[in-house]
Amino acid sequence: MIQQRFIELGEGYGDIYELLELMSTNSNRLYKSYIFSSKKGSAEHLSFAVSFEPAFSDSQFMPIYVCREGIKQSADKPSKRVSLFTEKAESMNSKPVRVEVKHSSEFAEKDLFYQYITGVLRLNHLLPPLR
Repeated sequence: MIQQRFIELGEGYGDIYELLELMSTNSNRLYKSYIFSSKKGSAEHLSFAVSFEPAFSDSQFMPIYVCREGIKQSADKPSKRVSLFTEKAESMNSKPVRVEVKHSSEFAEKDLFYQYITGVLRLNHLLPPLR
């Protein structure tokens, strides 16, 4: 059975550049790119994530790298990091899928949050089914 697991890089300020580099060096494995949007109070927080195909044909591990909720989105002042991520993904023929999710602070543990996100992605056919 394929194992899909989130690997958190950080909150996205400097970590977004590491995510962009991972996209470049693993371009042949890129499965999908995502922008998760969540609300906390009146603020909208964005997470950037990228899923990759397993490294080897017989491997059962599908990594999903994520920069969690570090970017605050404002209608009057859009973040440069959003455009950097979107441009990089689109240059690799992967239009980021925007998904509205609950904020991670609504979960008792981070693992429960990532289980929830995995479920949302599977239900929307944004991750391959378990084999």
